[in-house]
Amino acid sequence: MRHRKLLARAAAPLIACAMLLGACAAGDQQPAPTQTPAATAAASVPTAALAPATVPAVTSPTADQTPTPQLDIPTVPPTITAAPTATPFPLQAGWWDDAVCYEIFVRSFYDSDGDGIGDLNGLIQKLDYINDGDPKTARDLGATCIWLMPIMPSPSYHGYDVTDYYAVNPQYGTSDDFKRLVAEAHRRGIKVLIDLVLNHTSREHPWFQEALTDPASPHRDWYVWSKDNPGYAGPDGQQVWHKSPLRDEYYYGVFSDAMPDLNYRTPAVTEEARKISLFWREQMGVDGFRLDAVRHLVENGRRQVDTRETHAWLRDFQAFLDKESPGAYTIGEIFGGSGDTLGAYYPDQLDMYFEFQIGKTLVPAADYGAVDALRRAIQVAGQNLPFQRWAPFLTNHDQNRVMGSFGGDPAKAKIAATALLSLPGLPFVYYGEEIGMVGDKPDEQIRTPMQWSGSDGGGFSAGAPWEPLPPSYAQVNVAAQERDPGSLLNTYRRMIQLHTSSPALAHGSLALASASNAKVLAFVRQAGDSAVLVVLNFDEAAADGVTISLDRSELAPATYQARPLLGKDAGAPLAVGDGGAIAGYAPLPSLGPRTGYLFALTR
Repeated sequence: MRHRKLLARAAAPLIACAMLLGACAAGDQQPAPTQTPAATAAASVPTAALAPATVPAVTSPTADQTPTPQLDIPTVPPTITAAPTATPFPLQAGWWDDAVCYEIFVRSFYDSDGDGIGDLNGLIQKLDYINDGDPKTARDLGATCIWLMPIMPSPSYHGYDVTDYYAVNPQYGTSDDFKRLVAEAHRRGIKVLIDLVLNHTSREHPWFQEALTDPASPHRDWYVWSKDNPGYAGPDGQQVWHKSPLRDEYYYGVFSDAMPDLNYRTPAVTEEARKISLFWREQMGVDGFRLDAVRHLVENGRRQVDTRETHAWLRDFQAFLDKESPGAYTIGEIFGGSGDTLGAYYPDQLDMYFEFQIGKTLVPAADYGAVDALRRAIQVAGQNLPFQRWAPFLTNHDQNRVMGSFGGDPAKAKIAATALLSLPGLPFVYYGEEIGMVGDKPDEQIRTPMQWSGSDGGGFSAGAPWEPLPPSYAQVNVAAQERDPGSLLNTYRRMIQLHTSSPALAHGSLALASASNAKVLAFVRQAGDSAVLVVLNFDEAAADGVTISLDRSELAPATYQARPLLGKDAGAPLAVGDGGAIAGYAPLPSLGPRTGYLFALTR
């Protein structure tokens, strides 16, 4: 069990008590709007205390006043008391310490039966591409974790509107196929994470259909309803209150009318979420969850993201997993969140969080040498989420593919990959990023089939792919890059191998150095006897005579040899002074354009 985590979360009962009392934090109560979602369920677990009462439909007029109709909508629930601040703590040692995760859209990875849709059996056939289980080989990526985008039944191609949380999408295969995938992945040393979409269901889910057709249904309070339209927009200005197709009422759905939000002010919904998580852990064998859209879980009136109620629910959910399913890994999507935003979710709500700001600043650094913003993002992430409990990435399934930002330039993609896989945190790589696949929104075009070869269908399917491949697949594919030692694919392979095999790169400390060239980023990573100096030249031109300096690091005072891990040339001997200081060190006479260098430091 993660004893440190459980101790840090010992404050959870205090939160529950505050929620049961309906307490409000002084000075933090929102102005009471006249519109907000609500629930009517009785309290039996802590989240039930979030349920408010309702207000009368109309007000009484005075003698000289005509009646003023009021909207028939729920009242604003009280804001709960904030949880005590937990002391930051590291996760207990585990597979996440030296992992690299690979994000996969099953529909687009590999089609085993020729129907044009990727499936679980196809993914099993391609597991050796991700990791063949033999550390001596170099033809696999070497990733030690896969994250599968939604695999549950859904009426949509993307799967983020679930209709059954206890089954596998029949287009992808069966539950037995999934269990076999997990077994084959584990045999190769690959952990399996799945997307857990708990904020909302599909409007076609039986729960919602029952609640929609029968106001007396037990599932009625599993969703958020209002007699009148509260009239306010969502956090991005979008419509969030949707007219019922059956009667004069509205339901809340922050993403679309096809995705009604679940109501976590109803205790039974929380209990169901717990059952779902244990089902996938205990019966299906997954190693953890990527929790989708966690900023939106519990609304408080017009405040619809990052509420105290959401923080309390996540804290309670994680404490449940720690107790009932020790070792379950959780990572949250705080979309658009930076280190500042993520700090509010740290440390005792989820294990890790995606760090969007790293990718947002790393891409411009690789594109045109904007290093300062990247440096600040790294510093903020380290300060607000210590112990590296964050996950950097370049782009994911919701963003335009990164190669488009680079104009198809492999040199930019290589320096970006080198930086990503040498920075702290648990890096995630979006499928196809390692070969430079391109695609801009709409979303279908950033989730196109994997380009395995230049043959018809890109080697993805014997039939017509569910979504056409971009024309570049004939040149940009796995088969073509495997034969080129200097390809982007082989850069990823080398960097992933270095990240997973070097304790310093996997989970070591970071000391950012200053460089005499503004487009050079340098830092030292260290874990025990493992120390690596990383020097990244983001400039499009060679950088001559670059020196780096560092006020303090964990390096012991000594003279170190700089053995090349990435790059052919050894660095000059490195003199480290008191407190791990480095002064005016020139690792090489010249740094190549958009080139990264990694040196193992040994005494």
